[in-house]
Amino acid sequence: MLALTEKIKLNIKEVFHPKLFTTLKTYNRQIFYKDLIAGLIVGVVALPLAIAFGIASGVTPEQGLITAIIAGFLISFLGGSRVQIGGPTGAFIVIVYGIVQQYGVDGLMVATIMAGLMLVAMGLLRLGSIIKFMPYPIVVGFTSGIAVVIFSSQISDLFGLQISGPVPAGFVEKWSFYASHLDDINLWATGISVVTILIIALWPRVSKTIPGTLVALVLTTILVAVFQIPVETIGSRFGDIKAGIPAPSLPSVNFEMFRMLLAPAFTIAMLGAIESLLSAMVADGATGGRHRSNTELIGQGIANIVTPIFGGIPATGAIARTMTNIRNGGKTPVAGIVHSITLLLIMLFFGRWAKLVPMSTLAGILVMVAYNMSEWRSFRALLGNHRFDVAVLLVTFFLTVLIDLTVAIQFGLLLAVLLFLRRIIETSGVEVIEREIAEEDAEAGDETARLSIPEGVDVFEVNGPFFFGVASRFEEAERNITRTPKVRIVRLWRVPFMDATGVNNLRNFIRMNHRKNVVVLLSGANTQVREVLEKSGILELVGSENVCADIHAALERARELTQL
Repeated sequence: MLALTEKIKLNIKEVFHPKLFTTLKTYNRQIFYKDLIAGLIVGVVALPLAIAFGIASGVTPEQGLITAIIAGFLISFLGGSRVQIGGPTGAFIVIVYGIVQQYGVDGLMVATIMAGLMLVAMGLLRLGSIIKFMPYPIVVGFTSGIAVVIFSSQISDLFGLQISGPVPAGFVEKWSFYASHLDDINLWATGISVVTILIIALWPRVSKTIPGTLVALVLTTILVAVFQIPVETIGSRFGDIKAGIPAPSLPSVNFEMFRMLLAPAFTIAMLGAIESLLSAMVADGATGGRHRSNTELIGQGIANIVTPIFGGIPATGAIARTMTNIRNGGKTPVAGIVHSITLLLIMLFFGRWAKLVPMSTLAGILVMVAYNMSEWRSFRALLGNHRFDVAVLLVTFFLTVLIDLTVAIQFGLLLAVLLFLRRIIETSGVEVIEREIAEEDAEAGDETARLSIPEGVDVFEVNGPFFFGVASRFEEAERNITRTPKVRIVRLWRVPFMDATGVNNLRNFIRMNHRKNVVVLLSGANTQVREVLEKSGILELVGSENVCADIHAALERARELTQL
């Protein structure tokens, strides 16, 4: 038991190295000044986004701010990236809104904590490097789908529709509902939304330092307040924004709730892992740095365990805020910590003014977020790829829009795996050679000579991974042979790995040939494959004298056996 505890501690030390503690070893006043400026700017940028994401997710503006403050701090303090900025993001809006509508805020709290535990487990199991290689069509498909859903969810506030009662959750039903309320459009709210979108879109031509979202938020809020424009505001819908972090509290949990929330929690965990690692990779490309993926997952996990206890919602790395941090000179995780402190100070001392912000302004901000998330250029480019990639892209996109994000990710992953296996199977196989065999350079693949095969010998050439998808090819190949040879060579030099099904089929193949008094030789297995064959007893079954290093040795051994 003691040895196991020590092993677990050693594993944690190997995978959990927060970047903050690494960067502090060489920290100085100049770096702090850059982090301070960047953190202040990112904090201001995050303010309208945190409020907008909170409201769009079906919770209060305070919960969006609390998430940006607490999760943003923990992700910077414990994460594996120098410049990652964490907080609520647009990717979570769809899943969070659905959980709140179905299970309430307590259900969201439980799902977020469960997702946090899953993220920590992923990091400890060293899955960070694997998650980074999520199929690109799936990422684009569900990102574009989320963008469409976010845009759809903002139509009511974008046009100031006077709607009594809830808006339908389904995509088709929602747009039919909007179409039936076209007479309820508030032109003032529509005008504020249009002004917001135009400011955000055009402001970068004026200044790239001051964020357009902040300019749009301040100008439209002042405009509405001064001229008493009749539009709905945060205050008229939610009341005052409470200044301060609430006391921690835990939800009541039962097994039935745990079971129902398992799939949504997995979706939150996968989204958080994918988005945070993609953001960290983008940041690495911009800074020349290198993040620690497993540490990042553990940091994200801890943030998502702690944040909901204080009323927050799921959080992850935010690409736009991370790039804002980089562009404004952020060098270490201290910038992310400053960003969190900035938001806390704004909430404490200026939060009461947030109630004046028009809902149509937040809708305009989220429409621009949806546009930037849409990846429409990548989506269009992928439509020209292989039909398998197009199938994964479209299935993930339409499932996200029409059904559910959880279903989209699960089905998209399943379809991607199945299509990938089909590609592997198409490029793998077993070929039977009876007369002569090409002698090739294993590295260059250049054909240099033809090796003759002795009479009474045939060669089973296995190409590609020897796994369950191609294991049955042995039987298929043997059925096409009319004669029974004295020796069969199984050439494995092009087999990178074998799974249990491949081993079992090879064992059956060897035993069947032994019953026919046919000697089986194994040729050219690499170190990994040889270890699998040894552990499974295959090498003992064929005999050590019949295990050959290469095809030359195998043919020489075959000649000896045929002459007996």
